[in-house]
Amino acid sequence: MSSQNDAATSGSGLTKTLTITSGKGGVGKTTLVANVALQLGREGNRVLILDGDLGMANVDLMFDKRATKTIYDVLTGNASMDEVLMEVDKNVFLIPSGSGVKELTRLAEVERRNLLDQVSQIPAMFDYLIVDTAPGIDDNVLYLNSAAQEINVVVTPDPSSLADSYALIKVMNKYYRETKFSIICNMVKDEAEGLAIYQRLSDVGAQFLNVSLDYKGSIPADPYLRRATKSQQLVLKSNPDCIASRSIIEVTNNLSAFSDIESFKGNVQFFWKQYFGVA
Repeated sequence: MSSQNDAATSGSGLTKTLTITSGKGGVGKTTLVANVALQLGREGNRVLILDGDLGMANVDLMFDKRATKTIYDVLTGNASMDEVLMEVDKNVFLIPSGSGVKELTRLAEVERRNLLDQVSQIPAMFDYLIVDTAPGIDDNVLYLNSAAQEINVVVTPDPSSLADSYALIKVMNKYYRETKFSIICNMVKDEAEGLAIYQRLSDVGAQFLNVSLDYKGSIPADPYLRRATKSQQLVLKSNPDCIASRSIIEVTNNLSAFSDIESFKGNVQFFWKQYFGVA
């Protein structure tokens, strides 16, 4: 796997870690992760995706790939992390999770330490580590979000999405003392609706919680995006000029521009240690 290691080790050494998360499922989170990673890779960044939706993994399928080995194989001693790491597109690499493997959602401390040892062997020279979390507020979701430099919450116009996003932010603030979150509005009618959703969430957060929310942009309910996702394709490839693709590129630019990073979260090894609960 020398070609993967060569690509992985030629970056700048400063890895930006961010999660793309949500309070509920069905908000287009994984589709966003895959397209954002593709765009960052096209811009010359080296991107590592961690499929953190333990037990319901499908990021590989979005790139028209099929993982032959996953984190579960590492956990059971059937593969090393080096064997699991797969290149899914130019400059884009993936650590696939195990689809339908319930054991991955409740790892014991010794298993977390084992995975940390394996993950630590991955070359750290990526420009970005993007984590696709599971939806909701399970422990693994909270661990992943607390370990990242930037937490991006995907919200849709669905009232339950708004309520569940607030619940996620509230839990992260209360138990992990997180005070900064980024908001990405998806499946909106237009930019005005996206801004209104963000403003509503921001107002409630400011009134009842000690948090500040940063608006990263909106992605419209584009039939081209819906069609691409249904056929497990990346809209940036199938329809690069549609409004959804242009919006995703804008959101990607906003994500890559973040710079207000707390120094203690500036090390990618901190991310792994924090996530595996052994920091």
